[in-house]
Amino acid sequence: TPLGDSLAASGRQTLLRASASDPRQRKKLIVSLEETSSGGGHIIDTCPAEFVDYMPCEDPKRNSQLSREMNFYRERHCPLPEDSPLCLIPPPEGYRVPVHWPQSLHKIWHSNMPYNKIADRKGHQGWMKREGEYFIFPGGGTMFPDGAVQYIEKLKQYIPISGGSLRTALDMGCGVASFGGYLLSENIMALSFAPRDSHKSQIQFALERGLPAFVAMLGTRRLPFPAFSFDLVHCSRCLIPFTAYNASYFIEVDRLLRPGGYFVVSGPPVQWAKQDKEWADLQAVARSLCYELIAVDGNTVIWKKPTGDACLPNQNDFGIGMCEESDAPSYAWYFKLKKCVSRMSSIKGDISVGAIPKWPKRLTKAPTRVTQIKNGLDVFEADARRWARRVSYYKNSLNLKLGSSAVRNVMDMNAFFGGFAAALVSDPVWVMNVVPPHKPSTLDVIYDRGLIGVYHDWCEPFSTYPRTYDFLHVSGIESLLKDSASGKQRCHLVDVMVEMDRILRPEGTVVVRDSPEVIDKVNRIAHAMKWTTSIHEKEPDSSGRERILVAIKSLWKADH
Repeated sequence: TPLGDSLAASGRQTLLRASASDPRQRKKLIVSLEETSSGGGHIIDTCPAEFVDYMPCEDPKRNSQLSREMNFYRERHCPLPEDSPLCLIPPPEGYRVPVHWPQSLHKIWHSNMPYNKIADRKGHQGWMKREGEYFIFPGGGTMFPDGAVQYIEKLKQYIPISGGSLRTALDMGCGVASFGGYLLSENIMALSFAPRDSHKSQIQFALERGLPAFVAMLGTRRLPFPAFSFDLVHCSRCLIPFTAYNASYFIEVDRLLRPGGYFVVSGPPVQWAKQDKEWADLQAVARSLCYELIAVDGNTVIWKKPTGDACLPNQNDFGIGMCEESDAPSYAWYFKLKKCVSRMSSIKGDISVGAIPKWPKRLTKAPTRVTQIKNGLDVFEADARRWARRVSYYKNSLNLKLGSSAVRNVMDMNAFFGGFAAALVSDPVWVMNVVPPHKPSTLDVIYDRGLIGVYHDWCEPFSTYPRTYDFLHVSGIESLLKDSASGKQRCHLVDVMVEMDRILRPEGTVVVRDSPEVIDKVNRIAHAMKWTTSIHEKEPDSSGRERILVAIKSLWKADH
């Protein structure tokens, strides 16, 4: 009877809710959601309230058991899927839709992350302070208590910050990312990172402000970026021991820094009391790598990286040598740091600062690194045209909020050459371009275009806090799950979509492009996560059988 059916359905739901955190029952829930034969009606439960800021791979409780050598315990360490709760992260009590950009640069809702530790401890340095319902960000930092604007003006005396020569920047140990925030007006796109540490939520604050940031630690592994990507690397009191472990961390900066790029260190050990030896060592490493000393101004030092391999490595006390010809300098997913210098000669063509086009020309001109893909130039041009057409369709026919103040933090989960991000360049957004490590290695092309991104395997959780992106875009979601050689499935679609829900803000948008069969499966899981969905035909003049799913995450309250 209908009553019997509904009782059975509610009994099934109760069973499934109870099973979400039980590893033995987890599989049953996944099968019931992913099997095409079963109907709807299943729901994924809400996590307990203490999961409000849960980051599976940066879980302090679990990671504190690990080795502290070279800060290993602060790096990514992900649980196995079967050890992860399959549930939806609740928002904090009193959560509201974030303040829109550009106001968010200066203020955010206190109730969205009610953590006063930084404001109490760093307020006198201009980091942030509480005012009524808001946290206010005056734009200061430990080494620039008078504000990032003044500090950037100081750097302009020595570095061509204006004019488009510099576009991509990496801010290491960034605090609440005010340095990156105030570089945006110079058309410099700074990606800021810091570990999940005693300051509690600095990256969470940065993302809530609408600034490009993610959680990372320079410990035992390469950072998840390709070689020669950043035009500027900046450390303001980041306290990274650049000369320790045979200068491993300086060598990693060198791998990431584009030839002709700038390396800026402010704070210890630069002309710092009782750190004479550390300061001498830092200068010695820079000399051994043939870096040109541009200036020492107070506690700030600025170096310029050479544009060729010619004089490397000089005789040095750090045991630094050149990497083998066979070294792949852009391989950086769970890859141990090397104690050798990456060869610039491994790259075809001149990719140094000054040789590549200035911003914004570099966005649309095919970089030399596209040639590592078969027919790379043709593929690049076709990709650019395709995404211009698709984004126009998204805005005009699907009425997505792209281009409005409601969308600021955007992620392309399968970015390839960054065509989607390039088509959004005139919108008030920034895009985190993700290139999975089992796909063609195109992240270097993304950086050469003046865009930013990271390597990431979607069979693992992403290194960000919950509720940090307004818009998630994924073209070919099933390809993220499959082994590219064997075609076997490496992980479950349910796990990937629960992770998407974790990082998506309430009222945020998801766009998925894939075959009709995959879209049906995505739609079924979306309903189990309380998303509202609509399915659309692809844009005119597109080949293939893709369909487009648009989903909105609702703002729901946690059960108590």
